[in-house]
Amino acid sequence: MLDLTLVALVLVPAVLGALLLVVGPAADRLSAVAGVSSSALVAIASFAVSFPATSRPSVARPFMAGAELGLGVDGLAAMVLPAVAVVSTLVLLASTGTPELRTARFHGLMLLFVAAALMTVLATSLPTLLMSWEVMGATSFALIGYHWRDSQTVSAGTTAFLTTRTADLGLYVAGGAVLAGGAGLGLAALPDASDGWRDVAAAGLVVAGLGKAAQLPFSFWLSRAMHGPSPVSALLHSAAMVAMGGYLLLRVAPTLAATGWADDAAAWAGVSTAILLGLVALAQSDLKQLLAASTAAQLGFVVLAAGVGATSGGATHLVAHAAVKAGLFLAAGIWLQALGTKRLASLTGAARLWPVVGACAAAGLLSLAGLAPLALWATKDAVLAAAAERSPALYAAGLLGAALSAAYATKALVVLTRRVPDHAESRWDDEHDGTRQVPTNAWLPLIPLAAGALTLGVLALPPLFAAVHDLVGGSAPEPGAVELLASALVAVVVVAATVALMRDARANRPAWPRAITDWLFLEQLTHRAVVRPVEVLSHQLAHLDDALLDRGVETTASSTTRLARVAALADDGIIDGGVTAIVSGVRRLGGLVRKPQTGQLHHYYLQAMAVLAVVLVVLVLVR
Repeated sequence: MLDLTLVALVLVPAVLGALLLVVGPAADRLSAVAGVSSSALVAIASFAVSFPATSRPSVARPFMAGAELGLGVDGLAAMVLPAVAVVSTLVLLASTGTPELRTARFHGLMLLFVAAALMTVLATSLPTLLMSWEVMGATSFALIGYHWRDSQTVSAGTTAFLTTRTADLGLYVAGGAVLAGGAGLGLAALPDASDGWRDVAAAGLVVAGLGKAAQLPFSFWLSRAMHGPSPVSALLHSAAMVAMGGYLLLRVAPTLAATGWADDAAAWAGVSTAILLGLVALAQSDLKQLLAASTAAQLGFVVLAAGVGATSGGATHLVAHAAVKAGLFLAAGIWLQALGTKRLASLTGAARLWPVVGACAAAGLLSLAGLAPLALWATKDAVLAAAAERSPALYAAGLLGAALSAAYATKALVVLTRRVPDHAESRWDDEHDGTRQVPTNAWLPLIPLAAGALTLGVLALPPLFAAVHDLVGGSAPEPGAVELLASALVAVVVVAATVALMRDARANRPAWPRAITDWLFLEQLTHRAVVRPVEVLSHQLAHLDDALLDRGVETTASSTTRLARVAALADDGIIDGGVTAIVSGVRRLGGLVRKPQTGQLHHYYLQAMAVLAVVLVVLVLVR
């Protein structure tokens, strides 16, 4: 029974999503109800398969020689699966508050994306993972570019798709490497590959995970993805898509550790992203851009966890961050829809306009700041404790990333909770005309998400963390009192300093370097290092095609034409002439032969006598 439920977790949203897309506008009226209700059923089923009374389910079917399509629930999947399903349901419910998103196309794409994310969590083999990974990337492109008539959103979707797609090639490299290394395509068997091929596989997995998780140097696609609808951001950049990059690295952490270098590479990539993208978040003047940069920074802690073997700590941080960031993106979307702006300066005091929305956003931002005893304080320390055991430098860098989290979260919180300024309405509607209304179904999902932002930290605190550690596994220690107190103190100091610096809203503050506000020039550097060389190479190849290949084809064609003309002349002059001469000769001979045929007997007698005379003459001459 549980095996069927496991398969249904993926098939129900996938089939329903595909049907909505096929039926199209005719299903618009029912699409919201179908999307939310099916997602809710999936959320309930996710708890049933994650925490069953008996053993957790798994299914596998042959796919090709040496590989199978497999789904299964282990400890790590049991932690993450309910989070993905619940957040998906709440985001779909919130999206019904936006009239333009109550369409079969939107809910169909969202359900397909959810199915792919769930399949990614449950995958037990590389073929299964690749299938879900591809569908997740394709549907994310369609969702980010949902407003397809707007060239900017289509360009944003294309940038996100091509960037992650480039990193996704790492999965194919990993698949080829483990086959060559004799390990097979099961995820659990990856560490058994021979040494050289295992290194190649680990490199491919790290690249794929970093790309999907928007880690350096791939982070810029997340900035462009903010042009998509806010519910899309709330799902893709909280519990799915970006989170799946971190989840992949947690899943293959034993393979990374087996190489002796890939785990360190992942750890330093994660902590570097936490610091640098933390600075980027702090410099942003756009709320969604701040949240996007903070997403990459927070996923840096999950990637750090994968590098230091803190799988249980990384899983708890992934789950808590999903609740925090989904709520914050939904709140940003509510203000964008109601006030027509997402600029922080224009959102001054926005939290006071709709108190429930403001309170839920405040809960998320306080948790994001790492204040004790809220969720991200404890889960972050579960990662930092393992980093401290691995390397003091890693721990110090992680603590700096945590301090930056407190700074950018406090910056947003101070602006949003200030007194609404006089003539505030003059700053609104710079994106579009706001509705000045917040539908109930838009703010209602914020409440459970805020509750998660406040309480999910218990998963990383005694005594629950021991149970989580037993469930998920890994080799990291529990966070001790010293680490917990140190990070709590750092957060309090940074929050207090940030509040003091921002106390005067009119104070002139030094401008941030453009490199920080423009996401480290990552997109520009990518254009110079990758896009432009590819364009130049394409032009050179096009010139080569025109100069050599096309000219060769044209020369061959003209030579063939000339040869055909010569052959035609030979045909007309020789072959046709010969045939004509033969025909004329035969016709003349026929005319000569026809002349003696007069029908007169005496003529035939004379002809016979002539022939006889000729015969006699020949006989005489011969003898």
